[in-house]
Amino acid sequence: MPDPVTHFIGGAPVALGPTFAACDPVTGREVRRVHEADRSVVDRAVAAARAALPGWAALPVAERAAWTRRLGDAIEERFEDLVAAEIADTGKSITQTRTLDIPRGAANFRAFAEIAAQRPESAFHLKDALSYTVRRPLGVVAVIVPWNLPFLLATWKLGPCLVAGNTVVAKPSEHTPGSLAVLAEIAASIGLPPGVLNVVNGFGTGSTGQFLVEHPGVDAVTFTGESRTGSAIMKAVADRVKPVSFELGGKNAGLVFADADLEAAVEGSVRSVFTNGGQVCLCTERLYVERPVFGEFVERLAEGARGLAFGRPRDESTVMMPMISAEHRDKVLTYYALAKDEGATIHTGGGTPRFGDERDGGYYVEPTVLTGLPNDSRVNREEIFGPVCHVAPFDSETEAVGLANDSEYGLAATVWTSSLNRAHRVARSLEAGLVWVNTWYLRDLRTPFGGVRLSGIGREGGTHSLDFYSEPTTITIKLEAGHG
Repeated sequence: MPDPVTHFIGGAPVALGPTFAACDPVTGREVRRVHEADRSVVDRAVAAARAALPGWAALPVAERAAWTRRLGDAIEERFEDLVAAEIADTGKSITQTRTLDIPRGAANFRAFAEIAAQRPESAFHLKDALSYTVRRPLGVVAVIVPWNLPFLLATWKLGPCLVAGNTVVAKPSEHTPGSLAVLAEIAASIGLPPGVLNVVNGFGTGSTGQFLVEHPGVDAVTFTGESRTGSAIMKAVADRVKPVSFELGGKNAGLVFADADLEAAVEGSVRSVFTNGGQVCLCTERLYVERPVFGEFVERLAEGARGLAFGRPRDESTVMMPMISAEHRDKVLTYYALAKDEGATIHTGGGTPRFGDERDGGYYVEPTVLTGLPNDSRVNREEIFGPVCHVAPFDSETEAVGLANDSEYGLAATVWTSSLNRAHRVARSLEAGLVWVNTWYLRDLRTPFGGVRLSGIGREGGTHSLDFYSEPTTITIKLEAGHG
């Protein structure tokens, strides 16, 4: 068994605190130990970030952008190490890891370096005065990273946070510490000033995460994860009125109209439902299909789900990955059982696959397609976060939009239609932060990302990220005639 995963504080590894088990989701077996940060370790990490803040914040934006570009370049030099760490923690396919997770990590650092370096300053000339705005960093930021896309989402936050002049204490999920540990090594290898990036490992409530967000030396919190955890963080920081940015998942809807390219809609929906085992905040869990094509769509979607390969992570043909933990697998299976109890028709899936090898001890569930439930059923109301969707028919555009918007969440939606007028009209009517038309997960890092209702607070992406990670100060100077 390898050495335990350590914290990274002040530019160096720190092996403090008790250790806990990290398990391979593919087999369910313990594969390593991870140090858990107690209050004293969190204190040490925050102190290191606080000590590094003045020097880092004082650097010109161009210099901080150069550092984040170097991080992006160095990620490519450690590409296979990061791939291995991500696969070991999540069990996801090598194809996805090599084509999405790690490349996007490098791209995140580079993209925000360019956005920050090219951002214009604002100034307004009054009759006898000049008014302009400068931005300063928030300070020490707690970056709480989820387990579903750990490296991609860590860098999505770290890139703009660092280039804006903040220092960071990051906490990965207890399930997925590996890729951030490699990133810490990368930061040290390029000579990133000690204390600018710190990483502590541990759990949430009553552990490292709670100690971090409640710490008086932390100035802001950014978090991606469950809505109930986001609510708890908001309550914890309310007395200090700390800025927060939350991306909290969703119960995303997809609308398929009868005039859509049905083959493209089915293929796109297979991706939007089952990618990453359904463990993506943007995945579709509710599909509404116009009645003339409903039966054919359900049949073809179920066929597509049955064709998803359950290979091993390093097999390039593998598509389906395990759930992240035994607890999460059991949660998804509970919803499969609930669907049966609520009267759903199960067109495929609804259980666990059997392999006849060590993967039978892993955290796999079958991709599942359901029909027959009302919109107010628990399966249609609650986020499951697994490879499952419910499909229901609709008879009019107005009905479809109403069904899609009938949710406590509002992160993402998809629309499948050949009518450009309908595409624009429906997209504007959907109460979601992101709407894709005839595609899914096509991202431009310059655009705002976030949701409404229980799906989050604030927006990240492009200048929106830089706005969150910095505070504006407006300076107005009286200009007197005859004075230079």
